[in-house]
Formats: sequence, C-alpha cells, structure tokens
Amino acid sequence: MKKISVLVAAVIMAVGLSATSCNSKKSVKLKTDVDSASYAFGIANGGGMRDYIKNLPGAPVDVDLLLAGLEIAMKNDTASMKMTPEQAQMYLQTYFTQAQTKENEKTKAEGEKFLAENKTKDGVITTESGLQYKVITEGTGEKPKAEDKVKVHYTGTLLNGTKFDSSLDRGEPAEFGVTAVIKGWTEGLQIMPVGSKYTFWIPSDLAYGERGAGGDIKPNSTLVFEVELLEIVK
Repeated sequence: MKKISVLVAAVIMAVGLSATSCNSKKSVKLKTDVDSASYAFGIANGGGMRDYIKNLPGAPVDVDLLLAGLEIAMKNDTASMKMTPEQAQMYLQTYFTQAQTKENEKTKAEGEKFLAENKTKDGVITTESGLQYKVITEGTGEKPKAEDKVKVHYTGTLLNGTKFDSSLDRGEPAEFGVTAVIKGWTEGLQIMPVGSKYTFWIPSDLAYGERGAGGDIKPNSTLVFEVELLEIVK
C-alpha cells in the first residue's frame, strides 16, 4: 500500500465531518495578486488531488466531506475537528489497509472464477501449474529453451479487456530472455514453436501476484496475453 502523505491525510480526514460549509459555491473575486495566487494554487493542485482519490480503495470519496475536513484543517479550527490529525492518520492507515485487502481478495476470486470457467471451453489447455493457453496459429519452428532469448509480438489485457501493454502499439517486437519475465511467460514460451501465435491466460501467482505491477495491474490480477513467437535470437 502506498504511504499516505500528511497532505493527503489532511485532505481525506473529512470522514465523519459535517459538510455544511461546502454545500454552496463561493463567489470568486480576484482583486489582488495574492487573491489570484491563492486561487491558482487551488486550481493547480485540485486536479492532481482529484486523480489521486479516484484510485483509493473502497467506496468513492465524498468530496463535500473532504473539502470540509480540508477547510477545518487549513484554518486550524481544532474546536470543530471530529478527530485530531494524528487520529485521522491512524484511521486512514487502518481503513485503506482493510479496503485494499478486500479489493485484492475480490480480484483474486474473480480471476479464479474466470479460469475455472475458461478451462472448460473448446481448445483451452490447462497445464499443471494452472497456466491456460489456446493455439491461434501453430508454428513449425524450434521451441525455445530456458536459456534462450526470444523475439515476440504481444498484447496484454486484463480480464475486463483493458489493454496495459502491447509491442504492436509500439511498432516493434520485444526481445528478452525466456527466464527474464513472469513465470507464466517463461512456461508458455517453452510450449510454443517459432511461428506460433497463442493466447495465454495467466493466473496471478504466475504473474505479478500480491504485489501487482502498478497502474492497471492490481494485486492478484489474472492476465491475458496474445503472443506471437517470431524467432529465437541467436
């Protein structure tokens, strides 16, 4: 879990606070340079704050409560605070840890359900490790060994279809060692003859596991790759 900064703690410490002071839009009048700087600071930082809270686990953040907490903290109105900044920080650490755990468990369960259903479909082969694959085109070349380096084209997506990586989009094949990638790739590449194109469904424990890979690849994500093995690099 990302460490929650003091700024974010102050911003989101709004849990349980009254939002009455934020229910109406204030009339903005920029009469002085300081007025303009104050407003500019809010505009410049508000977008980043908005994008940050979109990625927080649990239910969507109540913006009115967030702003109420921010205003009270900025004005140091301790009499109106429902919790101290220290209590807010402790609460957030606990809350986000629990929310992230629930989200990770949900992602894992969704992957397991998908794989259980997918393995019954025509053409899908499941290996002993749990890796699943389907042959799109079967090549006639040599199969790579663990010590080999390969050249491939690939596209990686999540189960919901979100694309997170593609050598095709970059316009050039990728080259790497067979053992220099996630376990699912290492196993899958050694199944493919050169000239083949396969679809792989990779369980989380053969991908990035509980750590995830940042961005779109959350912890416990099952991944889908369409891989074309172009050559073994000599």
